[in-house]
Amino acid sequence: MHISEGILSTPVLAGSAVLTVMGTAVGLKKLDYDRIMTVSLLSATFFVASLIHVPIGPGSVHLLLGGLLGLILGWGAFPAIIVALFLQAIFFQYGGIIVLGANGLNIAGPAVLCGLLLHPMLLGTRKQQMTAGFLAGFCSMFFSALLMAGALFLSDQGFLKVASLILASHFPVMIVEGLITMFVVTFLVRVQPEILSLTTSPQ
Repeated sequence: MHISEGILSTPVLAGSAVLTVMGTAVGLKKLDYDRIMTVSLLSATFFVASLIHVPIGPGSVHLLLGGLLGLILGWGAFPAIIVALFLQAIFFQYGGIIVLGANGLNIAGPAVLCGLLLHPMLLGTRKQQMTAGFLAGFCSMFFSALLMAGALFLSDQGFLKVASLILASHFPVMIVEGLITMFVVTFLVRVQPEILSLTTSPQ
């Protein structure tokens, strides 16, 4: 899911960077600093989960757990993911600093969107909770892959085939991501519902 440096056009880089800065600013403003340890743990979880990746053209296929971060942190998923992406770029050269805005938007944007839209379902029945978990994981990965493909296509229409390949190659991972998120969410609902903020909507 990481886009390498030297791939995207300047307008795409600039536009995504602006949106990522805005999303991160909102996330920091809405972040409940009493939950900073939760944010840190989830940022570390994302960091580790996305280290194991398979290169596909200018990107890579790997777990993200964005839907889980979105359900738990809401807008706070933006700064949590940005910090992890920054550390990956510094220590492992995954993605890069120049494309941090694009990678951040591609991953954190869908995570936040899915988290905000699906979080109310966690207050419902067990079936609704399982559905919310699966959809959060699946859709977060789907929209991330779609944004990545769109960024490549907007940068150079010659990337159309590569973008299509990247989108198609992510479908098995989307299913795995959905199942993992579903099991984690249903487990947390039973043993530690407060981490999901089930009495209120996510920040």
